Amino acid sequence: MSNEPIVNTREILTRPGPPADHRIAYGSGSAQFGDLRLPNCAGPFPVVVVIHGGCWRALHTLEYMGHLSADLTAAGVATWNIEYRRLGHDGGGWPGTYLDVARAIDHLRKLAADFPLDLRRVVVTGHSAGGHLALWAAGRHRLTPESELYSADPFPLAGAVPLAGLTDLQMTGTACDEELPQMYGSDDTLTQTSPVAMLPLGLPVVIIQGEEDQPVPPGQATGYLEAAERHGDRPRLCLLPEADHFVIVDPCSSIWPRIRTEILSLIPDLHLQAG
Repeated sequence: MSNEPIVNTREILTRPGPPADHRIAYGSGSAQFGDLRLPNCAGPFPVVVVIHGGCWRALHTLEYMGHLSADLTAAGVATWNIEYRRLGHDGGGWPGTYLDVARAIDHLRKLAADFPLDLRRVVVTGHSAGGHLALWAAGRHRLTPESELYSADPFPLAGAVPLAGLTDLQMTGTACDEELPQMYGSDDTLTQTSPVAMLPLGLPVVIIQGEEDQPVPPGQATGYLEAAERHGDRPRLCLLPEADHFVIVDPCSSIWPRIRTEILSLIPDLHLQAG
């Protein structure tokens, strides 16, 4: 790791993002689209699905995760940075937010008809509330037909990397406490929406967490780790000293190279393609 100081800043939220190669709709709604970026070399490319945070609210958009997405694409993978209906949008929250995330990821099958994507090697990452949705997406294959969120053929993911992710929708003490009840519908649907209640995933997971994170305290990460291990999963936890909630998604930060490495480590055989 670099000896440069870690800069704790929210500036990433307002910094203009780099343009995407393609902005593509996966549905008819104004928030149902994604930004696709492709490496400047021959494919087919493994894919990282990127999900932004913001307490699931309409205030924040996918733009701030464009920086991270562009950096990953420069490292040799395609990125699919998705937008979705959020609280404040018609249909946002339960169940629309989840349905949009599922539909956006499943849309990779259609994208592969037009772009050189390797659908055998797709991982998902997300920040904060997007980290919650990344873990949910990785676990939705466990949903039963009785669930409103059920899909008969969910896209298979190779792993998930939540970045300061909300892992337990019943755990308070975060910046998103007010929004939590709108994201799980009722107590009966917690097992369909809360990552700790959807264990075991049976997939590789790397949990990235800053020790100085106040919006999403480290207890979300350590609690998920303990619960996952009780259910037989073996996630890795990467606790970053001095790091806050936003620095971990800023490619300009001194700790970003480590985070990039952790995300790419879940892509099967990446060294065979990028080496």
